[in-house]
Amino acid sequence: MTSEITLFVNPTAGRGRGAHAAQPAASALREAGFSVRTVLGEDADDALRRAREAVDGGTGALIAVGGDGMMSLALQAVAGTMTPLGVIAVGTGNDFARALGLPIRDPAAAGRLAAEALKGGAIRDIDLGRVGDRWFGSVLASGFDSRVNDRGNRMRWVGGRFKYDLAILAELAAFRTIPYRIRLDGGPVQEIEATLIAVGNGSTYGGGMRICADAVMDDGLFDVTVVGDCSRTTLLKVFPRVYRGTHLDHPAVTVHRVSSIELAAASVTAYADGEPLGALPLTATCVPGAVRVLAR
Repeated sequence: MTSEITLFVNPTAGRGRGAHAAQPAASALREAGFSVRTVLGEDADDALRRAREAVDGGTGALIAVGGDGMMSLALQAVAGTMTPLGVIAVGTGNDFARALGLPIRDPAAAGRLAAEALKGGAIRDIDLGRVGDRWFGSVLASGFDSRVNDRGNRMRWVGGRFKYDLAILAELAAFRTIPYRIRLDGGPVQEIEATLIAVGNGSTYGGGMRICADAVMDDGLFDVTVVGDCSRTTLLKVFPRVYRGTHLDHPAVTVHRVSSIELAAASVTAYADGEPLGALPLTATCVPGAVRVLAR
């Protein structure tokens, strides 16, 4: 393992926490004897190009500093390679780090953990989801939750968490179930009415909402949570239980464990790791051991 590693930084993550987090993380890695090179980008495409150049150049690890969007970008660079991914989680959601049990908003501790994992060989192979040429680590969302994201992204006049609270209220006012066509593991096409369908490699999205509460990141399977045809009143009762994961016991909720799923529905955008993935239809496949992560 080369002693030179790459710090992949999003300076705007968590309302500026990314820039502040890079220094203590880098200090922890340097104190452990590593040579640290920092990679920034003018935009997402430029940052990804630079990260891939570092991976192709033989960096000992790619250490991503930021939120789930930055982790998603880093996954595109390291998935399918031998280069391990380190996580300095300082964003808003941090669901990828949460699923791995890594420090959140403590860049010095996360940097020390990454250094110890590199020195001690504590590298864990985990699964990733794949849609076309895009990889995701946590959850692919479609339906009510993705429509909340769509609406929130259009609300340029308000920021922060309040924007998404407003988006939820607006979507509840316009609430309707969605006719889906799904195919699980290449089986027969099923036509169902659902409120949302979440495809989980990891267990949480939205900063700790345990939508796929029992998902395991190295079992070779997705946990697919289907919230079925329900009323607005039922949704209001079920949705708060997502934070504890107890929604899975509700009669309107079904869970499937599959290695692939085809999803189709009109006028629905999918989001993966909180980032827009594109309109349905799509096919998501769980790829076992697709990425190496620096973990406990």
